[in-house]
Amino acid sequence: MKKSHFNAKVTAERLAADRDRAVSQALAEDVGSGDVTASLVGSAQMAEAEVVVRESAVLCGTEWFNAVFAAVDAEVEIVWRKADGDRTQPDDVVCDISGPARSILTAERTALNFLQTLSGTATVTAHYAELIEDTKCRILDTRKTIPGLRLAQKYAAKTGGAKNHRIGLFDAILIKENHIASAGSIAEAVRSVRAKHPRLPVEIEVESLAQMQQALEVGVERLLLDNFSISDLKNAVELNENCGDPVELEASGGIEENTLLQVAQTGVDFISIGALTKHLRATDFSMRFRFA
Repeated sequence: MKKSHFNAKVTAERLAADRDRAVSQALAEDVGSGDVTASLVGSAQMAEAEVVVRESAVLCGTEWFNAVFAAVDAEVEIVWRKADGDRTQPDDVVCDISGPARSILTAERTALNFLQTLSGTATVTAHYAELIEDTKCRILDTRKTIPGLRLAQKYAAKTGGAKNHRIGLFDAILIKENHIASAGSIAEAVRSVRAKHPRLPVEIEVESLAQMQQALEVGVERLLLDNFSISDLKNAVELNENCGDPVELEASGGIEENTLLQVAQTGVDFISIGALTKHLRATDFSMRFRFA
């Protein structure tokens, strides 16, 4: 595969700061002024617990889980038996927890919410990535994420084997139909955006081979082939290879599990799938307590 101009990256520091923000917000909406039910448990009572996964999955979200407990009570200890990216089987114990019983009960739901959501994202991504692993094509995530969990889900998709598309509207340029209509033409849209943001990579969404030809003539780094048929995707790959200066090709729009491999085999570089983050099914985890 040609070297990509699109390198969406999130630093460890930025991810950690975003994780702390998300955890703080999640605890605020769940705990509020205090866990009134946990007051039934003695303040000195200690407990041990284990988190069990009920299905095959790709584990993801351990640091969000840890951050929830750290925010509730630094005395709670967590020992992980599995790490992010590990495959799990039904009834696997993924971690052991010990500490004040009240604190474990208070943090339980919020911590599991992060773990089940991010593991769900990583698991479905891994499934899609495996379906095309014998091709040169790679899966991309999208901006169709749960509000407030953009970086977390991007991390989960990467954990599952996808590459990250742009993080947001600020780190890469994607010119779509309405942008082109506003600018007057593909050429004018590209000229204008190059003048304003010369260092950012440019991608254009095209809906036909004729539009693709226009986009190739103005020079961009990537083309998004929106809702192309298999036949048109093959023609697009051939057109790109014969243009003299090939660009990255990304297929998108209505691509599902049963058509994924066909699309990948056309020769496109990437397939972007919003379902990885917007249609996810949470992984089933449960926490089992052992009170001291």
